Amino acid sequence: MVFVGDRAMANGSGFAPHVHPVHQLSWAAAGAVSVSTEDGAWVLPATRALWVPAGVPHAVDVTTPAVFRSVHLDRNPHRWTRPTVVAVTPLLDELAGYLAGALPDGPRRRAEAVLLDLLRPVTAASLRIPLPRDERALAVARALLADPADARDLDAWGRTVGASGRTLARAFTAETGLSFGRWRVNARLRAALFLLATDTSVALVAKRVGYSTPSAFIAAFKSALGVSPGAYFAS
Repeated sequence: MVFVGDRAMANGSGFAPHVHPVHQLSWAAAGAVSVSTEDGAWVLPATRALWVPAGVPHAVDVTTPAVFRSVHLDRNPHRWTRPTVVAVTPLLDELAGYLAGALPDGPRRRAEAVLLDLLRPVTAASLRIPLPRDERALAVARALLADPADARDLDAWGRTVGASGRTLARAFTAETGLSFGRWRVNARLRAALFLLATDTSVALVAKRVGYSTPSAFIAAFKSALGVSPGAYFAS
């Protein structure tokens, strides 16, 4: 074990893409955080953590106040080579807190071994939300990340940023690998996951991220993530 630490994070804060020479296990001790890699983005509450192998570039951000908990490890007994979501049990969370303190070598080694043994992968689809490079498309993307409920189509956005709707559509497809419609759905669902992680009702989440009815939101959520909103963060 190399380091265990908590960091309070304000709304809109985060860490730009970076790498560690050791493996990292990350989750939110309070609230929810998003960790993204080239494989996608995962929203992590207190019950889910992401294993990021050493050397894998990743970024962290939050849209609501949170406490970011990170455990840096120098061992990988499960031989995971890609980001892997694991369940955070009460025991695992308590062990992380225990290991954050000053411990003699013997108790530390035993606690580390138990923590590593507790790591169990869980199924959790990621959401890809890469940003386009074109400055006009990037302005649209950033505006939608700030307000995913904005329902303007690309022609309307084009009048705002000075480009045709067709030009913006080409930029999204060429530079993100996603159509504008798919990109916007992913952005809405990512915002929804932050709200769901803080126990916001499905009906209110649907409204806040731009869906006219809860049923439309649930259908989009299940299509993209394979489960209902209520089941996504279930233990």
